[in-house]
Formats: sequence, C-alpha cells, structure tokens
Amino acid sequence: MQKGSIIGLMACASALTLSACGKEQPPAPPPPSVGVVTLKTESAPLVNELPGRVAAVETAEVRPQISGVIRRRLFQEGGYVRAGQLLYEIEDSPYRAALAQAQGSLANAQAAIRSTALQAQRYRELVGINAVSRQEFDNAEAAAQQARANVAAQRGAVQAAQVNQNFTRIRAPISGRIGRSLFTPGALVQSGQADALATIQRTDTVYVDITQSAAQLIDLRQAMKAGGVSDAGGARIQLLLPNGSTYPIEGRLQFAEVTVDPTSGAVTLRATFPNPDGLLLPGMYVRARLVEGQRANAILAPQQGISRDARGRATALVVGGENKAEMRQVEVDRAVGDKWIVTKGLKAGDRLIVEGLLNLRPGTLVKPGAPQQVTAGQNGAAGGAQ
Repeated sequence: MQKGSIIGLMACASALTLSACGKEQPPAPPPPSVGVVTLKTESAPLVNELPGRVAAVETAEVRPQISGVIRRRLFQEGGYVRAGQLLYEIEDSPYRAALAQAQGSLANAQAAIRSTALQAQRYRELVGINAVSRQEFDNAEAAAQQARANVAAQRGAVQAAQVNQNFTRIRAPISGRIGRSLFTPGALVQSGQADALATIQRTDTVYVDITQSAAQLIDLRQAMKAGGVSDAGGARIQLLLPNGSTYPIEGRLQFAEVTVDPTSGAVTLRATFPNPDGLLLPGMYVRARLVEGQRANAILAPQQGISRDARGRATALVVGGENKAEMRQVEVDRAVGDKWIVTKGLKAGDRLIVEGLLNLRPGTLVKPGAPQQVTAGQNGAAGGAQ
C-alpha cells in the first residue's frame, strides 16, 4: 500500500472520531429567556368580597285599624309619600253614628249627675235632724257617685268612637316610597287582616346586610391579635351591582352581629349606603368589597408566577444560584388586584419567574430579564434581573 493511501485512512479515522466522518455536532442551545419580578415587602389591604342584600332603613306596612269598605285611594302607586299624608278613606257612616250615640249617652249621664248630686246634698242636711234614715242618705250618696262614674265611662266611649272615626282616614306612618296597593276602592278590609294595604319604605339611605363565614372572622381577629394585621377602623365598602358595575358611592360598616347563624355558620355585617338616586332597591342581591384590615410586611406576588401542581399545591419558580430555575412550594392567603398575598415559601429579594414558564423545569439554566407583559412597577420588579 502506498504511503499516501495510509495517510488518507488515518485522517478519515480521526475525522470519524471528532465529527462522525465529516458531520459537525450542533452547538448547545442558549438558556431560555424568562421574565422575573424581584419581590419585596409592603403593606397590603385585606379585601374580602362577600354576598349581601339591600334592606330599607325604615319599612312600614299600612294596615286598617277598623273594619269597613274602602271608599277612596288617595296616592299614586310607586310615588313618594310623607308621614301623615292621607292614603285611604274607609266608609265612615257607621262610625259617625256610633260617635253620635256615644255623645248622646254622655249628655244623658251629665244630666243625671246633677239631680243625684242635689239629692245627696239634701239628704245630708236631713239626716242631721233625723228627717231621713241613714240608709236613705247612703243610697243617695252612692247614686251620686255612680252618676259621676257613668259620666267618666261615657266620656271614654265618646273618645273611643272618635278614635274609630279617625281610623277611617288611613295616613302614612313614615315618609318614603310606597309600593302597589293590594286593595282597591270597594274592597272590604278588616282589623287584624293578614295582608297589608300597601308598604312604605324609606330608601334615601339603605342597609346592606353582608354575610361572612365565622371561620374568616376568627382568622382575621387572630391575625390582628398576632400583630401582623392592623384594624381597618370603620372601613369603607364598595358594592358590585347585579349587572357587574360598581356602585359609585362608598358605604360604611356599622356593626357585626353578635351571634352566628347556626344553619349557615355565618355572621351578618351591616353597612349603610347613601341612595340619593334610588338605584339600590330593597331585596337586591349585591357583592360587597370590604377592606377588613392592613397586612404589614406582606409579600405580593403576581398571579402569573403562581401555579398549581398535580396535587393542587401552589408552586412558584424562582431564579436561584447560578441563574438556575428553582421550585418553591408556597402558601397564599388571598388576591389583591392581580397579585397574591404569599404567606409562606417566598421572601423579599426572591426573583420570581412570571414569563417563560412554558416547559420550564427546575434546575434549567435561564437568562433572567425584565417581564414584557406583567406590570410589576409597584413591586420594584425587574430589579436584579441581570
């Protein structure tokens, strides 16, 4: 074999060892770029969204105090009425007759009282000279007292008849907006009937009764006692209306019920809201955003950086030493806007990965940088992304 052939075979063998006989190995892929947020501690409001119902501050059912036939209805259904305004008139002829009869009985009793008083006076003089017996004098004295008592009784009957006649004119007990009338002119109504004639509700200010679980209330109070949460003190409340919009006026928390509902395990909180335009209607279902307190030194993590593993546990990926992705198991309390309050697993200074998480595994070398989609200016984010 010639010397040139041997040299060519040796060169080919060397090439097979280095590049698989002429084919070059592809270069290693660069580390994936990820967007990171540098976490820090800050004060965070504890906002809770709870269900609630609107209730009027005053509600009065208009009911008849006597029996009779409605003669007239004197209000516009759905309109505003003032306290003392005449609403219904009931046929009053039977009650006028009863009043006249009571007045006649009073006059008769008043006439009888004079004659019995004079007779008792004469018998008092005659008994002193033994012209009449002591028994006759006692009878005359008793008759005079009976006549005076009869006058008092008849005067009370007149007053009762007058009250009944006044009840034929039914007036509004409170000011407010009146609903539909359940009875029309010509209908017979009775004292003590089950159905009210109409209902008046004062809604210029309304109550919102909010329900909160007793467990949440206990957690909040324990956190306050431990010192990690401060009291919100007369917290303002926002309402979410049934159509999803926010009620423009904030309310104030008034008090919390002192007992827990045994059927639901919830506590009722009552708030007041101004309602100048009548937008809040009694019975309306709403959602209330209640600021219960402030958590000091809280870690707020963007929600994009928190995920769940196959077991449902909250996890996060952070940039660890040597710019390698590191898995953390975390615990979150509640959402504040687009962030989670993290109570365990993350600390100030951690670089949380919020972008580039797809197919990213722990231990992977990454290239951290500022996030492109996640706004993290309030977190001082993107710091330390070199």
